[in-house]
Amino acid sequence: MSVNRQQDLPACVRHPDRPTGLRCVRCDRPACPDCLREASVGYQCVDCVAEGSKSVRPARTVSGARAQRSTRPMVVVPVLILLNVLVFAATAFEARSITGNDRSSLFVDWTLVPSLVAGGDYWRLVTAGFLHFGNYGGYGPVHLIFNMFALYVLGRDLEVVLGRVRFLAVYALALLGGSVSVMLFGEALGSVAGASGAIYGLFGGIAVVVFRAKMNPRPVLILLGINIFLSVALPGISLLGHLGGLVVGAGATAALVYAPRNKNLVRFQVLACVAIAVVLVVVVAVRIGAMDSCDSVTVDGRLYGCTGI
Repeated sequence: MSVNRQQDLPACVRHPDRPTGLRCVRCDRPACPDCLREASVGYQCVDCVAEGSKSVRPARTVSGARAQRSTRPMVVVPVLILLNVLVFAATAFEARSITGNDRSSLFVDWTLVPSLVAGGDYWRLVTAGFLHFGNYGGYGPVHLIFNMFALYVLGRDLEVVLGRVRFLAVYALALLGGSVSVMLFGEALGSVAGASGAIYGLFGGIAVVVFRAKMNPRPVLILLGINIFLSVALPGISLLGHLGGLVVGAGATAALVYAPRNKNLVRFQVLACVAIAVVLVVVVAVRIGAMDSCDSVTVDGRLYGCTGI
């Protein structure tokens, strides 16, 4: 193109020093090749592309969370795994033994003992979910390894589907649900520790999401059935903690994914999770009231009858 011809062309609206014969098909303003983007019909300038993206509703998952790109890293799952590992390391360091970490004062002070909760140690309902026995079944720290592996496998999908905040809510409620189940039906002096109540809550959450998305539930149900069978067949496992976490985790996830898809979606989900938490707290309070008159005792020294979940 001759110099005179170039001088007759209009300048790009974003680069006045660049004459161009191209135009945006949407606003008809002149634009150089660097400022154009391919559209369904022709090319649009970057300003029109940005303006058009504002009017496009973002993709949402079945829970109403913004759909994430596959490259977006997990946040909640790695943090939860790190917390569990750090607590395990702290108990092993204090006890000067990996396999005997349950002798540490931190383990003794944090493990779930219903009678001690009734005596005022309410934090045990939560802290027990971050403890793991260092020599469970005589096989070393398999308690921690299995639970963290399950948390990663289940959490990497569920965190994407539910979103970070909703996933954390399900995990926390399932953990509390497992502890409440032990409070209701477990032995007053039984010592329970482990994250499996929360893990089983994620199992229940995955199953609910699969049903909601109308996917084939058979693989999830088979895997869940196998884990429940192992909870019954293997000695020293708290079936109560597993089932409590499973029921509460499934219920909390159902409240999230089956919430009405309208402007009140988030409000409904928040109220549903708060309602579940309130019910669990009330159940514990009622149970403690019943234990004060007959079951409340003190435990000195090491805790006996330990059960891993």
